[in-house]
Amino acid sequence: MDVITAAIDSVRFGRANARRITESGAWGVRFPPIAVLGFHVLLRGEGWLITADDAPAALRPGDMIFTAALTEHGLAHAPCRLEELPEFGFDHVPEPEGTADFEFLCGAYTLDGRPPALLQRLPGVVALSPDHDRNPGLRALVDMLSADFAAPAPEGPEAGRAALVDLMIVHALRHLQEQGWVIGAEPGIAEALHAIHERPERPWTVQQLSAVAGMSRTSFARRFTAAVGAPPMAYLTDWRLSTGARLLRQTPTPLAGIARRVGYASEFGFAAAFRRRYGIAPGRFRARG
Repeated sequence: MDVITAAIDSVRFGRANARRITESGAWGVRFPPIAVLGFHVLLRGEGWLITADDAPAALRPGDMIFTAALTEHGLAHAPCRLEELPEFGFDHVPEPEGTADFEFLCGAYTLDGRPPALLQRLPGVVALSPDHDRNPGLRALVDMLSADFAAPAPEGPEAGRAALVDLMIVHALRHLQEQGWVIGAEPGIAEALHAIHERPERPWTVQQLSAVAGMSRTSFARRFTAAVGAPPMAYLTDWRLSTGARLLRQTPTPLAGIARRVGYASEFGFAAAFRRRYGIAPGRFRARG
């Protein structure tokens, strides 16, 4: 398992959403700092990415904007200041395909609480210009996501759309990795990540994980923290609770069963740790859906 796969795994318990957005004339929209991990990809027209701290960045069809949690940003027909843009209305109804001056697709995972450790070092928002000619897989994904909005599948469109969002984010993260934004995990660290992800219920210690990685305990702890952004035991706890959140949302497994599956001796211990992490009791989290 590489660090990109691990990053995607760490957010899959969130809700995957996607939508097509169109604008015409003199336009601009501001996206609030909500907890998402996602992207915009331009299909038609030209515009500008507007952020609070950087100069406006020109956008062309095929460009992609990667967005990380809690980062306010905007899109506009011309350079401007972020505070000048109206907040995006989530009741937006897109114009018929091909009729608007500017058209783009958005896809994102809505996260609960803070981003997982693997994602906390990512840029808040950044414009990317992938080479679609050299990356036909990305071009095909954009086409499939666009077609999904034009003629959604009669059964299971949400599941299919979530898979496309997954793959688009993978492409964005790999592009960021090539530019040096994402630190790749060396093979030993990747093996330790895989062990944690596959067996979160095991009573792992740093010594045991360093043996999986084939490193000394001290070297492993240092290199794991540098690659992942959190010490091994902190990451293990975070992964256990993320897995527990996913099981609460996606399965009817009783709380005691979930606690055992993610390495807690009792449902009470799991519930206390879960409440510290997410600010809500597991039962209320599950009921919220």
